[in-house]
Amino acid sequence: MEDNKFTLVGIQEGVSEHIAAPHYSYWKSVFRKFFSNKIAITMLIIAGFVVFMAFVHPLISGYDPGVNPFINERWRYYLRPSLEFLFGTDNAGRDVFSAVWYGTRSSLEIAVISTAITTVLGVAVGMFWGYSKKVDAIMIEIYNIVANVPFLLIVMVLIFVLGSGKWQMIFALSCTSWLSTAYFIRVQVMIIRDREYNLASRCLGTPTYKVLLHNVLPYLISVIVTSIARDVPSFISYEVFLSYVGVGMGAQEASLGYIIQTYAPYMSSASYLFWIPVGISALISVSLYVVGQALADASDPRTHMS
Repeated sequence: MEDNKFTLVGIQEGVSEHIAAPHYSYWKSVFRKFFSNKIAITMLIIAGFVVFMAFVHPLISGYDPGVNPFINERWRYYLRPSLEFLFGTDNAGRDVFSAVWYGTRSSLEIAVISTAITTVLGVAVGMFWGYSKKVDAIMIEIYNIVANVPFLLIVMVLIFVLGSGKWQMIFALSCTSWLSTAYFIRVQVMIIRDREYNLASRCLGTPTYKVLLHNVLPYLISVIVTSIARDVPSFISYEVFLSYVGVGMGAQEASLGYIIQTYAPYMSSASYLFWIPVGISALISVSLYVVGQALADASDPRTHMS
């Protein structure tokens, strides 16, 4: 009789339960995708350096825009950038390097806080707006009225009424900007609200807030990151422009816009006073925008396919 050519290797009960697909981690994939972008990494380093200097240097230097201890030391006036004064000195002998980082901190605080308020309100209202047809009927009329009034006009009127200051600027910037974010979120929610799993949740009696929190919100992560990436540089630009035209921050809370406005008359005679803060403002806006857009692309699950 011919020998059996097959060998019994045994039976493993758990093999049939094994999932052949590789393990997928959303956030691990997000960061892998983000850090594969060399331009985004470069801009992240630049943005990190700017933020670090803006919040650390004023603490070390003790710079106070309301105090001018060198007013009588005329030898310090209009010194060009050097190793001693990296950004030079101004018309009152103050160190422009310290003034610029102090102003950068004020501008960043305004932009970040305004973006946080806009995002939280916009996402919360936008989800209910896009999910409920009754809410949509009311909110769309409010949006149509507000959207037809220029945003900068609303901000300028509010600042004229409330006065200059950091918190007045934050309120003015975020007072109506959240409505645009809510409309943006509303459109995204309307795309996915009638999918099968949402219809099944409604048929099972799941409360609306749970459907939005568990079924809708996870699909909006990349959209929310995109909105944040757009808003932070925009608010910095708005603040700089408003302060430049004399409607923004005052001397006690000198921002980048206020510094640019103060040094604008010296554009020809001492051009470094004007162009250095303008360059820092542009550097912040560009670096934060590029980093935000790269993170938004990385947070989209469709870019994780390989």
